[in-house]
Amino acid sequence: MTKLASVMFVCVHNAGRSQMAQGFLTHLAGDRVEVRSSGTMPADQVNPSAVEAMAELGIDISNQAPKVLTDEDVRASDYVITMGCGDACPYYPGKKYLDWKLEDPAGKDVASVRPIRDQIKGMVEELVREIDARAAK
Repeated sequence: MTKLASVMFVCVHNAGRSQMAQGFLTHLAGDRVEVRSSGTMPADQVNPSAVEAMAELGIDISNQAPKVLTDEDVRASDYVITMGCGDACPYYPGKKYLDWKLEDPAGKDVASVRPIRDQIKGMVEELVREIDARAAK
């Protein structure tokens, strides 16, 4: 099966927002969409509160590890979705760039991460609808 799109999620630490977004998109789109995530200054591990919040919905991101953003990953993506990385994110013409304004879950307990998780879920669901609509044209 040909992938409908390739999506790159980018945040500073690649430990919370981008990992949750990657988990949701992988869960919702399956192998129809290529998904990757990275950070401009990756953390040592994925935020445990983000892991727990996602597990509550049956999505396991515990095996993920923060990765550094590379130009190659951006070049290989149709969509580049930033989440607070600012000017450190590379720009290439021809990509669809989206900037999702999301609170950073770093240092927050699971109760505080749930609303961020739920906001990300809604944004990813909208992204899947857009990807499916573009593929149907």
